[in-house]
Amino acid sequence: MDQLEDIRERIASSAAIAGRRPEAVELVAISKTHPAEAIAPLLAAGQRVFGENRVQEAEAKWPALRDAYPDVKLHLVGQLQSNKAEDAVALFDCIHSLDRPSLVAALGKAMDKAGRKVPCFIQVDIGEEEQKGGCSLPEVPALLASAREAGIPVIGLMCVPPFGIEAAPFFALLAKVAADNGLDQLSMGMSDDFETAVLLGATHVRVGSALFGARPKN
Repeated sequence: MDQLEDIRERIASSAAIAGRRPEAVELVAISKTHPAEAIAPLLAAGQRVFGENRVQEAEAKWPALRDAYPDVKLHLVGQLQSNKAEDAVALFDCIHSLDRPSLVAALGKAMDKAGRKVPCFIQVDIGEEEQKGGCSLPEVPALLASAREAGIPVIGLMCVPPFGIEAAPFFALLAKVAADNGLDQLSMGMSDDFETAVLLGATHVRVGSALFGARPKN
């Protein structure tokens, strides 16, 4: 698949410029709103890590695909309601949107009940935008501590920079906050800015439209 090969080459090029190994960057193909038939070509081309925004959509779409490709890893990249924590723990292999104490409590309880520890990123509201999910920068240490106390494996930080503004300063800031808190994984960078994110240390880039084209209209 040409688009997938192009994205992989661009990740490898940016990693090389930064003195990093391309395999240190995980491409998360954001398949939200796209049907199974649109995902199939990427699976056939070897892509195995996918991101979804909503638990309900993933539950409807992925069981059959995973039967065919049991090595697929599913990441939840959208906001998670606390009452969906058990469903998310059962379905996803990684959660990128841990952002508040109530969700820490719900996920900790769900993981204990399921006997399954799902790696999580703390989502940070890096641009201080009230309409976006994510904890504030000053809240990161306390949220991290409470997540660890609840037995949640926090592996890094995630952010979505403000739209229409150069993303590099926000990515650099997230990398600094992660390092200050002893975290070495960064979920940052999307279709328009993933190369910049790789240059600044992203370990996971979340690419949708550059792989799938424009999202279907509801």
